[in-house]
Amino acid sequence: MIKAFFKEYGAWYLLYGLLSLLFFLTFYLYRLPLVYFQTSFIFVSTILILLSLGLYYRFYQKMTSLHFFLAVTNLDNLNQLEQPSDKAYQKIIAALIQKEAEAALVYQSDQDKIQQMIKLWSHQMKIPLATLSLMEQTNQLEKESVRQQILRLENNLSRLMNYIKFNQNQSDFRFESVSMRDILVDLVKKNQVLYRQKDLSLTIEGDWILKSDKKWLSFSLAQILDNAIKYNKPGGKVSIRIQDKSVCIQDTGIGILAEDIPRIFEEGFTGYNGHEHQKATGLGLYMTKQILNHLEFDISIQSQVDQGTKVLIRKR
Repeated sequence: MIKAFFKEYGAWYLLYGLLSLLFFLTFYLYRLPLVYFQTSFIFVSTILILLSLGLYYRFYQKMTSLHFFLAVTNLDNLNQLEQPSDKAYQKIIAALIQKEAEAALVYQSDQDKIQQMIKLWSHQMKIPLATLSLMEQTNQLEKESVRQQILRLENNLSRLMNYIKFNQNQSDFRFESVSMRDILVDLVKKNQVLYRQKDLSLTIEGDWILKSDKKWLSFSLAQILDNAIKYNKPGGKVSIRIQDKSVCIQDTGIGILAEDIPRIFEEGFTGYNGHEHQKATGLGLYMTKQILNHLEFDISIQSQVDQGTKVLIRKR
């Protein structure tokens, strides 16, 4: 503690020593009686010692309070430090504690949401697993049906992993030249078994070469196409029209209630369709909106109940 004290106040003691030396040289060179210098030196040194004891006591209290603060993180123990600089440090420490508490609260909230989503997705993944188990027990493992359930498992797992990665701000974008048509064709091919299951017809018109992140753009479009399949009617249609700086995906599904459309991009919002069909997590369109914002796209939805939904994506 003494070493730390002299480290903090050492400059003042060095200044005192230099001034004393200058006074001594002055007395010596002018041949003044050194007894006067000696008397004044003893007097000033006595005052310095008393002042040092007081400073050391305050320094000891300050260091003790700071060490106690580090141990229990209690600002009340710093109230005895009344110097202006100490008060300024107290404000800084209080602000840092507040900021850390807010960050911890946000982190805990994010973790809670992730846990909830994992539980929800786990429930959704049980459905195709139970279906596969039943098919195996009844010896009805038809190739097409197995592929449907496996595809559902893959899609659900992909959404979960991408949600976790996106929620943890790990979505590093890599921009390259991509074909919008090629991305959509690949997504259709991947999910063709689901289209056949509902006997859906699909058309793709046009193309658009642009600079974007292929993986995240593909993920966003996959959410829209998944909804076009999920909420479409058997024998329905999905039409994709690609133009320069825009993509329009339209289906003939059950549509969306007018009162649900303003909230369709909110995190966790499922609306009437999600509750009715028990298939929605309320995160697909939310993530789509957030990712497209990062990629500098705007997305809008128009829909009428029992007539279908139209999703328009435009480049800013």
